Amino acid sequence: MTQATGLASLFMYDMPEFRPASRSWWQGLARAMTAEGIKGVPGHLSEVADPMQHWGKPDLLFSQTCGYPLTHALLGKVAVVATPAYDCDGCAGTNYRSLILVRDGDPAKDVADLTGRTAVVNSLDSQSGFSSLRSVVAPFARDGRFFARLEISGGHLASMDAVRAGQADVCAIDAVTYGLAARYRPPAVEGLRILDRGPEAPGLPYITAGTGSADLLQRLRSALFAALEAPDLEATRAALMIKGAEVLPDGAYDRILDLERKAQTRLPEMAGPESDRL
Repeated sequence: MTQATGLASLFMYDMPEFRPASRSWWQGLARAMTAEGIKGVPGHLSEVADPMQHWGKPDLLFSQTCGYPLTHALLGKVAVVATPAYDCDGCAGTNYRSLILVRDGDPAKDVADLTGRTAVVNSLDSQSGFSSLRSVVAPFARDGRFFARLEISGGHLASMDAVRAGQADVCAIDAVTYGLAARYRPPAVEGLRILDRGPEAPGLPYITAGTGSADLLQRLRSALFAALEAPDLEATRAALMIKGAEVLPDGAYDRILDLERKAQTRLPEMAGPESDRL
């Protein structure tokens, strides 16, 4: 038996409407992990108040993070188990895009028309909510500026609410969040339209603590792929729009760094003279 490290979470795509499916997915994963000889697999998912602190703990067994923290604050602190593939518009295999959203009645015909407007992002360390949006608008920047103002909402759904309410003009929402919201919470996407799409990047990876052994990592991967094939989890996977996973080659997430570098040359700062928290 291989000793587990302890903590597990699946909060990146989290709405009350499908939490039963998330719990079911974890129970299936935990069962597969135990079958792979991993001891002490937690029976329940952890409640997470501080994601970065949680992901950085040496006793992290299994979680999911965004590609931007993976390539920045978490670099060298976690190991990638695999990258899941989702069955929704804006996803292609394990890659995904952000959807650039404006209000239905907004006159903008393309992103260039958003010059001097207000953007809202979930956080500044989000690939889908911030970095992807910067990549899309950077070619239209003038003198290192594009938006007049940048707001921070704290979450994708909150960003969508802010645009709908007129507190901001545009947001970037990852395709999986948008797909799940459209399915489970249709009012969340009402009154909004897709103006553009961000560049493709590897999706949100499943991770474990970087302090774990190579043997534990391999067992986690085997357990994940077993759960992805388990017939009794088919409905659960469908509810979460999960259709598979892949262990990506080394350097796959460098795509995120490349996009950031290119955008920073044109748009080193996306905020205007004022940047307020909603």
